[in-house]
Amino acid sequence: MATTLVRSDTTPETAAAPAHKAPALRHLGPNWYASVMGTAIIANAGATLPYQLPGQRVACLILWALSAAALAVLLTARAGHWLHHRDQARAHLLDPAVAPFYGCLAMALLAVGGGTMIVGKDLIGVLAAVAADAVLFTAGTAIGLLMAVVVPYLMVVRHKVTPGQATPVWLLPVVAPMVSAAVGPLLIPHLPSGQPREAMLLACYAMFGISLLATLLMLPLIFGRLIMHGPLPLALTPTLFLVLGPLGQSTTAVNQLADVAPQSIAAPYAGAFGAFAVVYGVPVMGFALLWLALAVAMLVRAARGGMGFAMTWWALTFPIGTCVTGAAGLAHHTGLTAFAWLAAALFLALLTAWVLAATHTLRGLFSGRLLAAPR
Repeated sequence: MATTLVRSDTTPETAAAPAHKAPALRHLGPNWYASVMGTAIIANAGATLPYQLPGQRVACLILWALSAAALAVLLTARAGHWLHHRDQARAHLLDPAVAPFYGCLAMALLAVGGGTMIVGKDLIGVLAAVAADAVLFTAGTAIGLLMAVVVPYLMVVRHKVTPGQATPVWLLPVVAPMVSAAVGPLLIPHLPSGQPREAMLLACYAMFGISLLATLLMLPLIFGRLIMHGPLPLALTPTLFLVLGPLGQSTTAVNQLADVAPQSIAAPYAGAFGAFAVVYGVPVMGFALLWLALAVAMLVRAARGGMGFAMTWWALTFPIGTCVTGAAGLAHHTGLTAFAWLAAALFLALLTAWVLAATHTLRGLFSGRLLAAPR
């Protein structure tokens, strides 16, 4: 998620171009939506933790409001980017290092929308929260499904990539439908009973399948690149945590869907979906912990090698947050205290990662370094 990944701006044509309007927006890429995702997931995860401290929900509400404000600012800034720097915006789509980040737009909309239903309703009321989430969910889902097709299509027909260029960033456009599957159940109780609820439930399961199968296609390419070509460049090392995204989010999705299945679909499917949440979620969470250990080891290695701050640090937030919500869902459905402890421990790691990423991002914004032309 680093702005340093944008290389297309160095062509002779753009180098000789005249001064642009809104120059500060020229290098504002879609990767910036990751900061919205990382902030929103703290509110969503913190409010659903099995353990609640005094003032915790209020803190989550503040973080949700911060993520919503950041989303509004970023949507405006990105609109300015497309308005004043269309050449650079098109170059982003044709750059295999940047195009996958267009999936972050969908996930930012969905994360903030989900937070509106989880904690935002405390501030704006249930009716307004449902209306806001309906808009954000619809827009996020439509964009996510579009990017899940457009970006892989561009990778096949326009991007020139080699096996050594495979990174976990490639997962971003195909994970967005899984986020829809995880937050869609929040709207189901507010739909009319009968066909509307059942259709929404099965649509979420369909998006679960879209994302899961696409992820299973991508993961061998990513792990094969690591085995055959060695560690990622230092600045990209945090993106290893992106693999946790589809793992934690899919576990969250099956648990959330199991909660609303009894009011959406008749037996025996409602009971089967409840069993599936545990049968699927426990093994996937086990693999997520294995990958987490590998990613942490690689991150420590990169830190010792002199890894500096880049926007890729935001990859440490949202994926870990999905594991928090996944573990919390398993704690609810199994009754095991071990999953509750796991959710709490992962949430502390999430808070630490967010503080580090947010602090360095603000520092880079105030200094102008993060919006400067890539070197």
